[in-house]
Amino acid sequence: MSRRMDKASLSFSEQVRDVVLLRRDLDDDFYDDLLEILIGADAGMGVAQQLVDGLRDRVRDERIPDAEQALAALKAEMLAMLDKRDRALNLDAVPSVVLVVGVNGSGKTTTLGKFAHRLREDGHTTLLAAADTFRAAAIDQLRLWGNRAHTDVVAHQPGADPGAVVYDAIQAALARRVDVVLVDTAGRLHTKSPLMEEMKKVRRVVQRLIPEGPHETLLVLEAPTGMNAIAQARAFNEAMQLTGLVLTKLDGTSRGGTLLAIEKELGIPVKLVGMGEGIDDLNVFDPQAYLDALFAGVLEVPAT
Repeated sequence: MSRRMDKASLSFSEQVRDVVLLRRDLDDDFYDDLLEILIGADAGMGVAQQLVDGLRDRVRDERIPDAEQALAALKAEMLAMLDKRDRALNLDAVPSVVLVVGVNGSGKTTTLGKFAHRLREDGHTTLLAAADTFRAAAIDQLRLWGNRAHTDVVAHQPGADPGAVVYDAIQAALARRVDVVLVDTAGRLHTKSPLMEEMKKVRRVVQRLIPEGPHETLLVLEAPTGMNAIAQARAFNEAMQLTGLVLTKLDGTSRGGTLLAIEKELGIPVKLVGMGEGIDDLNVFDPQAYLDALFAGVLEVPAT
């Protein structure tokens, strides 16, 4: 991950390095500078203050002597915050149903194709459901990704009932013993309540056929949108009971703290991250690798 987060790590590490060089004493100015950097990186005031307060306590209790060791302690504080989340994907049932939701342009359909590819690489059989029936282009795009990922796509005509598509996809998966059904849903503004009701209907269709489903409901967010993504996520969570987040374009943002802020505000774990445009560029989120990238050039990364 560190090679793919150059923009985020460069912006963050340069600012942190300046703090080390300019303020070697662990005084109030040191903590004020760190707080400002974390807020500027879109960690949010709540997360930034919690991290700096935790660092102050740690410096005092462990008698940390200098800025460089204090930054290592800050990294440890951030890791402890991220490690509290359960990031495992719940895909043990056959079939497991994954609903993927998000606004247009967030990379939702692309994420589905990459996810299908990743699951197949891990030995799972997959099926894609083109339940974004409002746009013919969305159906065509999912078919394209299905071909790339060697995954069948269940689709109806543009304008068809999304629930009917999901019904047919699950029936096909049951008949074929497919491991995972990945459902594309219509990209929509989270403020449009009739459209959110349509998504709730899709969820009900899943539950009629598989009462314990959907097994995952993942919201795709663009990392560069920063704190603005939180309003989207709250609305989707209220309507769809999200189980996880997918952050796309994580390699293209200087806002390295966005992920921390979103998780803190919503209590929903980031489970997958998009790091590029290729079919292999969807990764399970690894907190240690993420922080190694953010602190690259400031702290040594231990050999593994």
